[in-house]
Order: sequence, then C-alpha cells, then structure tokens
Amino acid sequence: MEFIKSNIFLIGLALGSGVMLLLPMFKKSAGGVPNLTPAEAVTLINRSNALVLDVRDDAEFAGGRIADAKHIPLAALPERLAELKKYKDKPVIVNCQRGMRSIKACDILRKAEFTQLHNLQGGLNAWTEAKLPLVKA
Repeated sequence: MEFIKSNIFLIGLALGSGVMLLLPMFKKSAGGVPNLTPAEAVTLINRSNALVLDVRDDAEFAGGRIADAKHIPLAALPERLAELKKYKDKPVIVNCQRGMRSIKACDILRKAEFTQLHNLQGGLNAWTEAKLPLVKA
C-alpha cells in the first residue's frame, strides 16, 4: 500500500499511456463498421470499384463531392434503400462532411444487411485536407 501511495503519479502515467496506445484501435471502427482514411478509400475505390455514398444534405453536396458519389441525404436513406440493393454485397464507402452522419448511415445500412460497409473517417473535411480532388456541381 505504501508503494502505491508513493508512486501514484507513475502509476497514473503508466495507465494513461496504456489507454493512449489502445485508443487508435477503438477509432478504427465506427459502430462495427471499419473507418477508412482518405488514402485507404482511394485504394478501395480504384481496386474494388467501391460505391461512394454521400449522405450530406443537398446544399453541401452541391458545394463539392467525391467523383461518382451517389447522393442520398441521411434523412432520406431509410426510404431509398431500394436504390442501393445491388450494392448489398459490394464495397460501399459512406461519407458526410465530418464523419458523424456517415456513422448513422452505416448503422442503417448494416441493419439492412449490407456486408462491405466502410466509413470515411473525418468525412469530406479529411478528404480535402488530404488534397484529394472534388467535383463541383
């Protein structure tokens, strides 16, 4: 007990370091769906012809999008799932502006039995920070 009292700072530092080392593992998935960096997303698009599903609202989408992205706003996604039926067993990358709405969209798609879902970590903000191209409407 005396050891713990005299070394509480070092013990706290060791525990904090352990948590920080494990944190990236927890960030690698969003609600059971793996997160992709923009570079990983480009690779998946090029190698597997992945569908990019943009769940932002109309004004955001008109401001710029990933090339060939299919636009279905998050609010309309449950009613428009039939449009995506042919992609149930194909890679789908879901994106929004910052990555939060796309997590919700991935949850909707996972419940609809889509099998190869991926969330663009950081959304379109991360895409533009990586200096990747956007298509303007």
